[in-house]
Amino acid sequence: MNGIILGILIPFLGTVAGSAFVFFMRREMNAVVQKAMLGFASGVMVAASVWSLLIPALEFGGEANSAPQLLPAAVGFLAGMAFLLLIDYATPHLHLGTTKPEGPRSHLSRTAMLMLAVTIHNLPEGMAVGVVLAGAADGGMGISTAAALAMSVGIAIQNVPEGAIVSMPMRAAGNSRWRSFLIGSLSGAVEPLGALAVIMLTAWLTPAMPYLLAFAAGAMLYVVIEELIPEASTGEHSNLGTVGFAIGFTLMMTLDVVLG
Repeated sequence: MNGIILGILIPFLGTVAGSAFVFFMRREMNAVVQKAMLGFASGVMVAASVWSLLIPALEFGGEANSAPQLLPAAVGFLAGMAFLLLIDYATPHLHLGTTKPEGPRSHLSRTAMLMLAVTIHNLPEGMAVGVVLAGAADGGMGISTAAALAMSVGIAIQNVPEGAIVSMPMRAAGNSRWRSFLIGSLSGAVEPLGALAVIMLTAWLTPAMPYLLAFAAGAMLYVVIEELIPEASTGEHSNLGTVGFAIGFTLMMTLDVVLG
């Protein structure tokens, strides 16, 4: 139980640490640093989706290289993508680093729309942590406790730059440092809530674990493809986003393989 609680809280602490950058940096984040951070976060999320979610989903039950083995992963992955696509269309929000609202028209403030965007972003990460922790607790998924904690640590590492990317624009918009820190920190609150909800759900739906693992992978990769990679690869210094991606991917892959 203590391991589950720790695994749920670790990613949130990463967001809090990143949000604290607002106390040590200028009002605006350097564009070069932001590109590298977005690339790094993308790499971590892609590696986590493959090694911590899709591979365990494929290895759960069914004869190797057969349709029964592939079907849960394929269905869950596409459902995760579709779920985030629906939320993206139905919710007014701002993409990171942009000023043009997405989704339906709304009279919400820029701060509120940015918070909604970050909630959309963090929800699949919380779901991913929750389903991996539930898989480790179940014992039949081939996911070790160390691998589940590695997933939490990896998400926490990518949440550090993510917290800064939220809090720094809040400061640049004229908010105080403490208000910007609070908004940035609260942007990660949906992660432990999402993880807890998934853990409670999987307690009743153990046979659906491969679907849930792949669902979380699809949702996370939607965020990477729709938001992080485009922002990291546009404009100048896009090569730094690529370098950040390589570092993040390698780090998360190493954590999962070594601790798994």
